[in-house]
This record gives sequence, C-alpha cells and structure tokens, in this order.
Amino acid sequence: MGKVDYFERKLDDKRRLTIPTEVRDELSKGVVITKGFQNYLHLYPKEVWEEIVEPKLDGDILDERIADLNVQFRMGKSEVELDGKQGRVTLDSHHLAFAGIDRDVVAIRVGRYWRLQAK
Repeated sequence: MGKVDYFERKLDDKRRLTIPTEVRDELSKGVVITKGFQNYLHLYPKEVWEEIVEPKLDGDILDERIADLNVQFRMGKSEVELDGKQGRVTLDSHHLAFAGIDRDVVAIRVGRYWRLQAK
C-alpha cells in the first residue's frame, strides 16, 4: 500500500485518536504533540522532534524569534506513546481547545510531521 498522507477520524470519548495501521510504524517510538502556528496541532514522531525540531529550538540564545518558537512549541507540549494494539494517542483537552477540535479530526502529512485540525 502507498504512503498515507491524509486521514480523517472521530475521537473516542476518552479523546483518543486512532492512527491508521500504515502510519503506526513511524510513530512507534513515541509522539510529541504541540500547538501549531495557527489553530491546529503538530504531531511529530518522537525521533523527528529530537533530531530536527530540538536542534532548531536550541538556536541562538539571544535570538528573540527562537525564544518565541520555544514558547510556541514547548508551552503545553506533550509526549505520548501509541497504546498497544489499537494504535491510539490521547490528545490533551487544552490542545483540542486550542485547535477548535470537538470530535472530528483531519490529519495531513506535512513533510516529516502531521497537522491535526478540526474537520
């Protein structure tokens, strides 16, 4: 099967998002969820966060733009694991409120991470 770049899901009553089987391998080492640049969330495979995002956030200590990015991505950041056989991640209520997500979620691949937004 080809690479999955888009999926839609309904959250269950415990705010869990079921990840498609084809995507679970890339998220198997953990997930980092942050607020996005606008009213959506970023969902990073943990290794992408550690190898690509963290070094960018380290940047120049006197660069105000880097400081703003740190506030944007670290405030409310959560790290979660896929739950067993179901392949679900639980989304924090503050993330859902930020993104305006009630139950219906659209996930779009953006290079090496995913954007989660309300349908």
